[in-house]
Amino acid sequence: MRGLTGVRLVISDDHAGLQQAIARHVQGASWQRCQMHVTRNLCGQVAATKRATLAAGLREVFAAPTWSQARTVASQLAEQWRTSHPRVAEQIEEDLDDCLSCLAFPTEHQLRIRTTNGLERLSQEIKRRTRVVRIFPNREACLRLVTALAAEQSDEWVSGRRYLDVGLLTEEHHHLAMPLLAAD
Repeated sequence: MRGLTGVRLVISDDHAGLQQAIARHVQGASWQRCQMHVTRNLCGQVAATKRATLAAGLREVFAAPTWSQARTVASQLAEQWRTSHPRVAEQIEEDLDDCLSCLAFPTEHQLRIRTTNGLERLSQEIKRRTRVVRIFPNREACLRLVTALAAEQSDEWVSGRRYLDVGLLTEEHHHLAMPLLAAD
């Protein structure tokens, strides 16, 4: 896995089965709820005319550099929505902590590890390419195509534009970032 050992962060939607599997099979890893999924879920609870305003407020929360600043902005956002949408305000206050695990990692990585967008893009590309073929002669042919797409994506992340700088994930750097959650 190109220099990494172990799993330090798992990013997913808020699915109870996924959370149980992560707790059981990836012990010691942090969990990050996908910020994009939370944004979509919350925006789906308000009128279409108000979605842009809520989404902008959530982007401000997620752009905060520290956990305490994110919580302060989230509290202010919840207050703005409390009168008109009390359930949205309650979810902002209660659920956003799960979306802030990325703040314990290097700043350079936070933008990439806040959502599952990278994985979703790869899944969409696999779906698009397998639909073109429509019928594979056997399982191995399908596996070769999917493996080639995954390898192509991996090469793009490593060469062309670096997806994550693995050097920043050394134990030394990781432990320096962890106090953000506790100390802020």
